[in-house]
Amino acid sequence: MEETYLLNVEGVKKKILHGGQGELPKLQDGSKFTFHFQTLKDDFERTVIDDSREAGMPMEIIVGKMFKLEIWETLLSSMRIGEVAEFWCDTIHTGMYALVSRGMRRIAEGRDPLEGQKHRCGMGNMFDYHSTGYDDLDELQRTPQPLIFIMELFRVEDPSAYKRDTWAMSKEEKLAAVPVLHSEGNRLVLRREFAQAAAKYQEAVICLRNLQAKEKPWEDGWLKLESLVTPLVLNYCQCQLELGEYYEVLEHTTELLQKHNDNAKAYFKRAKAHAAVWNEREAREDFQRVAHLDPSMAAAVKKELKQLGERMRKKHVEDRKRYQGLFQSSQG
Repeated sequence: MEETYLLNVEGVKKKILHGGQGELPKLQDGSKFTFHFQTLKDDFERTVIDDSREAGMPMEIIVGKMFKLEIWETLLSSMRIGEVAEFWCDTIHTGMYALVSRGMRRIAEGRDPLEGQKHRCGMGNMFDYHSTGYDDLDELQRTPQPLIFIMELFRVEDPSAYKRDTWAMSKEEKLAAVPVLHSEGNRLVLRREFAQAAAKYQEAVICLRNLQAKEKPWEDGWLKLESLVTPLVLNYCQCQLELGEYYEVLEHTTELLQKHNDNAKAYFKRAKAHAAVWNEREAREDFQRVAHLDPSMAAAVKKELKQLGERMRKKHVEDRKRYQGLFQSSQG
């Protein structure tokens, strides 16, 4: 007979379906669970709501990182490696499930899990979810109910045993990671591995932006972090120029210049991107701003303007020939 017993938690029942190996894992803040799960309604049909195997990827949770469905950390903490267990959880533990499921489904679909959320506190965001975009989850939001979770635990890793995702790092870990990522990016640039370098710079920027979100804009803490962000964004844009991702450069330099309209290097990179996509007037304006803001770059600007002029003249000649050819063929 299958063993059924209550965890030492109100509103939770556990049934072991397949025993695991060894002792209960020793956990600490930052430990990572990797597991598969099924979520079922507590109805006669045991209707399946979600199944991570169907989504094609196992689930991961970091201990101590305030996962929205806090009860899952408690459930997993009661399991051994390789164990499969069924948990019945009362409504007091399942109220946030629809929002958690919404995010997981969006990730599985390759979409942004935060798409459509406003930048407000968690309580404020609850009022923004008029619909999750999924009918079954909307029903769960309207009528909270007990749910059944079937979990299979594969792995428990110590914080030192895996590469921490940016979001899972503490403030101190993020600050320590930034110079390392910056240095790794520079090393990859020297090897002309621009895509890999851009990824390092981007990861460093994400660390800093996450920290900035907790500071008041334009106050000392925010400004100190912004001074670290700016060179990383410029390095990222240089990599994108090398990779031919000119519209990406236009987007990021323009965003940077909206905050720092005296940054000559940002204007220079934006000018080069404009020139690459044949925006002659915008390129000339930006190059002229560079020379005005930083006279030491005047020689580089002069060289770029000369190359721009030559490219534009060549393009005009080619365009004329093309139009003449089209005109002649239409006449014939």
